[in-house]
This record gives sequence, C-alpha cells and structure tokens, in this order.
Amino acid sequence: MFAGNADIGKQLRTTMTKYKFRKPVIADAPAITGLINHFAEKRIMLPRAVADVWERIRDFTICELKGRVIGCVAAPVLWEDMLEIRSLAVIESAQKMGIGRRLVEFCLQDARMLGIPRVLALTYKPDFFRRFGFQECEKETLPRKVWKDCIYCPLFPKCGETAVVLDLEAISAKSRSC
Repeated sequence: MFAGNADIGKQLRTTMTKYKFRKPVIADAPAITGLINHFAEKRIMLPRAVADVWERIRDFTICELKGRVIGCVAAPVLWEDMLEIRSLAVIESAQKMGIGRRLVEFCLQDARMLGIPRVLALTYKPDFFRRFGFQECEKETLPRKVWKDCIYCPLFPKCGETAVVLDLEAISAKSRSC
C-alpha cells in the first residue's frame, strides 16, 4: 500500500505538483485506515478499523496528491468546550513540507467555526504542537472521555504521549488587545 512513498516525496520536491486538502468521502476510508495503521505498526498511533473510519468520516480532513491520500487528521468534538486533534499522519516522504501544519490549521479553523474554545492533542511530538501555541498539561486534568480509546492501546497506561492543549479564547483575546 505504501510502495512508492519515495516517488511521492520526489514529486512534491521537484515539481510544482499541488496537493489538495479536502473532506473525505466513504471511498477514502480504506486509504485513511491504511495510512493510520502504517504508523500504528510503528507504535506511534492507535490502529483503526475501516469501520471506525467510516463512522467518523466527517471528522477527517485529508491531503491527497494525484488522487492518493498522503495525509490525514481527525477532529472530533469531545465536549461542548473541547475538540481533539487525532490520527494526524503524513507519509514519511511528504513530511517536513507543511502538510501536517495545514492539517492542524484545518482542525483549529473547525474549532473556531464551531465556537469550541479548547483544542487537545495527545502526541509523541509536543514540539510540533507548541509551534501553534499548544501548552503541555497533565493528562489527569483532562475529561475522562479522552481516555475511551486509550484503554485499547497495548501501551496503556504508560504510553509516553504528551497531552497538549490550546486555548483559542486566550489567543483571540490576546490578538484583540494588540
């Protein structure tokens, strides 16, 4: 499924090929699942069944190049005041090209549009999220709903992920006072 990753990276670096960000359709679910499970095999993401992706297809945004899914992210609403960024994945050969950044920006835009003031991510790469203004927080301070998927992880409860939260209201207030 992921043969040709080097070709994707080469296309992104050597041509003006445009990648496209969009909401997925049901037919994209197997590709999204494959991308997520590729990283799950490396133990840096929880695996997903295609049925799970079908159920949550509205939460996803994808990045594609020439019809091939090369990145994805899901942004489910956890609570009236919290949206989670999860299943953020970009094929290795397309990393460090701004695709992950754009996918996160889509999630933050969704949160703002829905009037949700806080965004959460559980991550092995907290520095990536700090660039957006996320701050580390204690996992124990998060709503229990956050843990519903964690209990299925073979690394639970000592997975090593860092919880990061972004307070969009504080950022908005700060920008208004400037």
